[in-house]
Parts: sequence; structure tokens; C-alpha cells
Amino acid sequence: MEFRHLRCFAALAEELHFGRAAQRLAISQPPLSVAIQQLEALVGARLFERDSKGVRLTPAGTAFRTSALGLLERAEAACALAREVQAGERGRLRLGFVGSTLQHGLADWLQAFAKAHPRVEVVVVELNSQDQIEALLKEELDLGLVHTDRLPPALDCQPLYREPFMACLPASHPGARRRQVSLESLADQPFILFSRKGSPDYHARIVEICRQHGFYPRLQHEGRHWLSVVSLVAQGLGVSIVPAAFARAGIQGAVFKPLTEELEPSAVFAAWRREGDGALRERFLAVRSGIAVKT
Repeated sequence: MEFRHLRCFAALAEELHFGRAAQRLAISQPPLSVAIQQLEALVGARLFERDSKGVRLTPAGTAFRTSALGLLERAEAACALAREVQAGERGRLRLGFVGSTLQHGLADWLQAFAKAHPRVEVVVVELNSQDQIEALLKEELDLGLVHTDRLPPALDCQPLYREPFMACLPASHPGARRRQVSLESLADQPFILFSRKGSPDYHARIVEICRQHGFYPRLQHEGRHWLSVVSLVAQGLGVSIVPAAFARAGIQGAVFKPLTEELEPSAVFAAWRREGDGALRERFLAVRSGIAVKT
């Protein structure tokens, strides 16, 4: 049995006239008659009475009609769902993010997307950049918000925003009372850095900044998330250099000061697999361009 048989049955069951049913289906009457005969043979029951008075459903045809129409409706719904998913109007987006994006309007972005695309489910998970890259490669994420554009060939990216670095100091640190802090003044301090394993590119970036200014940081502790780094600083265990977004994190005991040196800003990128359907990703990224992003 094919769906064309059911469509022919449905049209004839409603019109009860071969000519009108054929016209509705945009076919001639002979193919319609053949389709109905084939369907009756497949079902094993006579579905229509045909005589000089016209066309009528048999009791078997009346019983068959409800299920047949249900099958057609479910088929149309399945087709519509497939089209919506392909167009990015429906589906599930698995999003990874680094903590700094929470201070750059990620919540507003998610709310705006949910309002514009209520039939798309967005599942979010906070991961460091390296874990996101691995999850993207394993197809466990559809989109990642990461701190690096140094990606494997299978991934692509686009920049989202840039922000300055700041010195992150314990409230008891002498520099916490200054308007600005120089990197040189931190040379002999214990440093708390983002984990080399969690984000090797970012870890190397901070080390290189220090090296370019005449010293290597005295690594005291590492954190796998930026908020862990800031929390360790707040406990007085060392100093750090972090993206400016964390000045808004509200962690008591941590003080953020501009650096006197001009550094290349920190950047966040949207990353994804080159292969695969990108309709949902494109819709999600497009929503961000239409909202005010915190900087």
C-alpha cells in the first residue's frame, strides 16, 4: 500500500464523485479508478459502492476512512516537521559556553532566541574551551563559545566580541588601592592561571603576555573555569590576569584593575563543525546581531 492510494481514497471519500476527485488530485479518472481498485485489493474489502445512483462508502470503507485519514495527517505532520528542522525552525541546539559569556549578554541572547524560535530547544552547558572543542569534534555539541580561534581543521569559527584584560587582585593586595596596575609590579607575585589542560591556547597567551613584559609568571594554582581562578584570587592565594567581564561577576574579595600596558584584547569565538546542517546555528547567531550585547 502506498500513500498515493490513501490520497486517492481520501479524495473520493470526500467528493463521492470520480470526476471531482480526479480533478482535485490533478489526474484523470482512469488512474484514479485503478488506484481505488488496487487499494481495495490490498485491503481485501470493497470500500465504495458504484452504481447508477453514484458513489457511496461501504461500511468497510467508512471504517477504513478514519484510520486512512489519520495516516495521511501523520505523514503530512512528519513532512512538515522535517521541513521545519531543515529550515532551522524546529529542533534541538546543544550549546557550549565559557563563563565570560554570561557577563556579555548570553542570558539575553538565549531569551531572545527562545522568543523568536519557540519550537527550538536550546540545551546549554558550561565547559572550558578545550572541552568544547573535543565535544564539537565528537558531535556532542552543535555550537561552542570559546576563547580561541586555533581550532582543528574540522571546525570553523567566527569572532563574537573582544574585551581588555585586567589585573585580578585580592582585596588586601597593595595594588587594589591603585587606579591602574602594571604587569611589572606583578612579576614577583604568585599567579593563578587558567588550566593549561582546560585551555592550552589561553594559558599560553597569559604566559606570553608576561614573558613579553620581562618575566615568567610564578604559577601557584590553576583553575578549569575562570570563576575558579577569580575565587582563588579572592581567597588571597595569588594574582591573575583575566578578561574584563569578570569584574562584573561580583565575587567578594577580588578586585579588578586596568593594566597600564596596552595588550591585545581577549576574544571569544563561536565555533562549530564544518560539516553538517547549520540552519539552527545560523539562526541562533543571527539573533545575537539583533540584541544589545553587553561589553
